[in-house]
Amino acid sequence: MPPNPVAETVASLMPRAKKELAELVAFQSVADPAQFPRSECEAAARWVAEALHAEGFQDVALLDTPDGTQSVYGFLPGPEGAPTVLLYAHYDVQPPLDLASWDSPPFELTERDGRWFGRGAADCKGGFIMHLLALRALKANGGVPVGVKVIVEGSEEQGTGGLEQYAEAHPELLTADTIVIGDTGNFRVGLPTVTATLRGMTMLRVRVDTLEGNLHSGQFGGAAPDALAALIHLLASLRAADGSTTVDGLEADATWDGVDYPEADFRKDAKVLDGVGLISHGTVADRIWARPAVTVIGIDCPPVVGATPSLQASARAQISLRVPPGQDAAEATKLLTAHLESHTPWGARVSVEQVGQGQPFQADTSSPAYASMGEAMRVAYPGEEMQSSGMGGSIPLCNTLAALYPEAEILLIGLSEPEAQIHAVNESVSPQELERLSVAEALFLVNYAESKSAKHSAP
Repeated sequence: MPPNPVAETVASLMPRAKKELAELVAFQSVADPAQFPRSECEAAARWVAEALHAEGFQDVALLDTPDGTQSVYGFLPGPEGAPTVLLYAHYDVQPPLDLASWDSPPFELTERDGRWFGRGAADCKGGFIMHLLALRALKANGGVPVGVKVIVEGSEEQGTGGLEQYAEAHPELLTADTIVIGDTGNFRVGLPTVTATLRGMTMLRVRVDTLEGNLHSGQFGGAAPDALAALIHLLASLRAADGSTTVDGLEADATWDGVDYPEADFRKDAKVLDGVGLISHGTVADRIWARPAVTVIGIDCPPVVGATPSLQASARAQISLRVPPGQDAAEATKLLTAHLESHTPWGARVSVEQVGQGQPFQADTSSPAYASMGEAMRVAYPGEEMQSSGMGGSIPLCNTLAALYPEAEILLIGLSEPEAQIHAVNESVSPQELERLSVAEALFLVNYAESKSAKHSAP
């Protein structure tokens, strides 16, 4: 097969892509002012806006969203009568977690073992670079055949809904014939994959109070109610003995009928220690794509170092509940809240605060846009056919866009394959995946423009 000019152009642009990704990763753009200064997110947003300006985008704007963050918008006009494609990514990132556990600084892009390491390298600063590569390759080979809108969100990881609220208030802004969400990932490196489903999520903080103040555990322990013990008891009620999620009234037995996820592969991807079993029951795909999953993601309690022999008067935890397609996140929130209130032991006082929520999503993979993407991926990944999988994570904006633009086709691709270790220490991106997916996106835009043109010219 002769070399593809788009693929050759993308390959030539990879050194520039690495430099730009390094610049973008350097911003500590965690959208939580309690942990990182807001100026880091604002600087990252300006970088994205300047990159769009440099590519000839019009109407580039920093959008002040209702949650206090900024999203970046730009529009690149296409040929007369061409369809419009919306490209999505986000520049905000997860906190780096334990800095000592990183093998290289989290906000310094570092090449190692054929991968580029850094927070946001895959999720999702690399997604924005992917969009830039695709557009640059097309401009070097005859031009971009569609109108392109780009939206780069500033608070996706926080789940605070700023861009969703902004889009609902300005529904004309993001209208498009097709939407490409660049925030998921291949099932594994080298296997081109579109994501067919996303679990939604709800995020709650629960606080338990039992005493007016801390007490000496020797003098009062054994009779006085310890808030930390009550919280542990309460959190344990969210799982059965096999580790499966047990929220009163919430169904947790659905099955997945798409691509299989062999248990041995999952254990390797998840880095499960030898001898440690997986939790819950059913296939791995059932558990991570078709069923709800509760996770305690943080507890406020005294650290081991410096702890005193005290009973705790108050204790607090943050709980994430992933909600599969077919279930409503708002209803799941009510059920989880009721469960926490009814399972708090010893008459302890309990309060529950919702801090984030997003609905699950299911794409129509039979749509024409998916056929165009399948053709593109065959070229970008020679010898491979496009696969469809689920994803356990959440992208709340998908449902907002689906509701606002019911005629638009929504595709989900990205760089967050299992080896990327997104949200964990040592997050990384495969430069080969960045290159191939950029080629696929560019060819998709060509294929999609041709398919729409053929449809309009048909008698």
